[in-house]
Amino acid sequence: MLSNKKNPQILSAFYVSFAASLWAFDGIVFRPFLYNLPVPLVVFIESTIVTIVLAPVIIRYRSDIIKLNLIDWISFILVAVFGGAVGTMAITKALFYVNYVNLSIVVFIQKLQPVFAISLAAILLKEKLSKTFVIWSTTAIIGAYIVAFGFNFPLIGGSEKTFEATLFALIAAFSFGASTVFSKRALKNVSFELGTYLRFSITSIIMLIVVLISSSYNSIFDISGSQVIVFFLIAFSTGGPAILVYYYGLKNLNASVATICELMFPLTAVILEYFVHDKILSLAQWFGAILLIVSILKVSGINFYLSKKQNH
Repeated sequence: MLSNKKNPQILSAFYVSFAASLWAFDGIVFRPFLYNLPVPLVVFIESTIVTIVLAPVIIRYRSDIIKLNLIDWISFILVAVFGGAVGTMAITKALFYVNYVNLSIVVFIQKLQPVFAISLAAILLKEKLSKTFVIWSTTAIIGAYIVAFGFNFPLIGGSEKTFEATLFALIAAFSFGASTVFSKRALKNVSFELGTYLRFSITSIIMLIVVLISSSYNSIFDISGSQVIVFFLIAFSTGGPAILVYYYGLKNLNASVATICELMFPLTAVILEYFVHDKILSLAQWFGAILLIVSILKVSGINFYLSKKQNH
């Protein structure tokens, strides 16, 4: 079983980084196979499979569920809305443009998440933002633009899908950033196993409503045999297990440190893009990627420093 008694900071950071790498594998290798299906249906099916698989968790932790207070439930609902529903649908939609844009662009843009997460944490926790924080946040946004478009203006309309992919990736970045903040609060009074189950089960309920309203269920008969296999591969690797590992690490990490570890997502994605799709960023886009990563590191470092200072 997982253990981090000797050095919780280092091992927890590793778990979060490993989970982020699994999400990159999901986006590059698995998710493109589901491109012909409605996004709400995709998210509903993968969430439901994980919920069913983790059902025994309810029996083991049923007494803990009874003890959850209103704030705990609200936190998990917000995690499900932002991380499980909106964020997952947005990044899935962005990744479905794999045939139109360099997928590395999508995942790099999505990694503006730390900027959003730290900003939201500052607002919700009433932390002061320094001038340096604002400067590096702005630099991160500039870096994200260069990653998406190089030193050119974005091409909108026609068959060009860069703008749409970038928009959905930005929505995902904000949603996952919010989810990180709410997840930290949601895990306060529960185990990482129960936290994972509640995240997926509540998401399944939300997505069922979305599927019914959007009539996405009509496409369920369009699912091929190979796609069924993909759904189960996601559920047993980059879905449930990845969140389990992520939540295990998050319980023992400062949120700012966790967002830095999640940078393994774009780094892993770039490597996979090269080997799987033979696509690589241009020199200008690599410059933007480096600028983005350095900026996010700076922003997170500033926030963590302020948090430690305030604790003293």
